[in-house]
Amino acid sequence: MDAQEPPWKVVRAFQQADRGTLVHLHNVSGGILAGDCLSLRVDVGPGAAAQVTSTGATRLYRHRTGALQSEQRIVITVAEGGLLEYLPDPLIPFAGSRHVQSTNVMLANQASFFGWDVLAPGRQAMGELFAFESLRIETSFRSPARPLVLERFLLEPRVKSMQSPARMGGYLHAASFYAIQIGRPASDLRELESKLSEVARETSRPGAIIWGASALASDGVVARGLSTTARDLPATLVRFWSVARRFLTGEDAIPPRKLK
Repeated sequence: MDAQEPPWKVVRAFQQADRGTLVHLHNVSGGILAGDCLSLRVDVGPGAAAQVTSTGATRLYRHRTGALQSEQRIVITVAEGGLLEYLPDPLIPFAGSRHVQSTNVMLANQASFFGWDVLAPGRQAMGELFAFESLRIETSFRSPARPLVLERFLLEPRVKSMQSPARMGGYLHAASFYAIQIGRPASDLRELESKLSEVARETSRPGAIIWGASALASDGVVARGLSTTARDLPATLVRFWSVARRFLTGEDAIPPRKLK
């Protein structure tokens, strides 16, 4: 880690049983305040391996009159033959919050990426369900040859209901899992899609939690889920990760202790 400035804090790197290093990121302020603009850059060198996780959920605090919306920018590069596992805790938008989050991932040839994101509806214990003002999420994955994933969406619950069939329906939590390895043959991706689809079928209970998996146009597979509670999401994400890690690298996933 070249540099860190408050509120970011890197909590000691741990050598793992495989060739990787585990790094915990901690936001010492406890969340992201109105007007904050946080930047995170992760660079994995050639042939190196790293696992990056957080020490707790990312909390988006209420917007203050006259302040700018909060923002978080994440830039990730993985060099040739490198591997990154990016495993953040959920994003929790508090009532009245306004936030923009961008994640840009650049993967070199033979680079691998495993990671997920989880979105909560708010502080459910406080009775907050989609009470935030706005949440813009932008995500991109690119290889040297082409874009792999380009996503942009804006959620404004006061303008358009989150519980319409076109959005969350009757579900409250959303999760995505990404498994990408640059240069992987399309036939392998179809096989991995089949394996993750089987996990999706086994873990789905319509009305409570639903999952699906699909191969990207090249180099990867994505799985997505919607759930009425957060309870089952971590275990299922780890299961997707374990299957994909074994298939693409021949190695077992090593979950952070909090996920075991």
